[in-house]
Amino acid sequence: MHTEDILNRIRLENTGVPIYVQLREQILRLLGAGALSPGDQMPTMREVAVALKVDLNTVRHAYDELERLGAITLVRGRGSFVAEPPAAMNGRAAMAQTDTLAKQVIATALAMGVDPATLADRITALAGKENKP
Repeated sequence: MHTEDILNRIRLENTGVPIYVQLREQILRLLGAGALSPGDQMPTMREVAVALKVDLNTVRHAYDELERLGAITLVRGRGSFVAEPPAAMNGRAAMAQTDTLAKQVIATALAMGVDPATLADRITALAGKENKP
């Protein structure tokens, strides 16, 4: 996906949700949908700031969080790239990571007024669709 395509798919809304959170979540959705692939170059922070008419520090905050989550890699002097997915974990480490992620998702769902059980059903349904040839 080209920089222009990415920028055209991002929509900021006046919902009270911080702009950096909206930006982070929309990029994560693009990753989850397969619209962005490992190694794809992301738009520069400045390009995003100009296109969305937001402060550069707001975009930097979103990109920093995406890097912390392991979704993108920032390479000084070269730009930002979609990160390669990490190797699958096994055993206790995988269970602990899964529990942490599940707790974060539950907290987010509750904060947004979404029933966690309904969300779990949707995740199961969507994961099943992606695993079918």
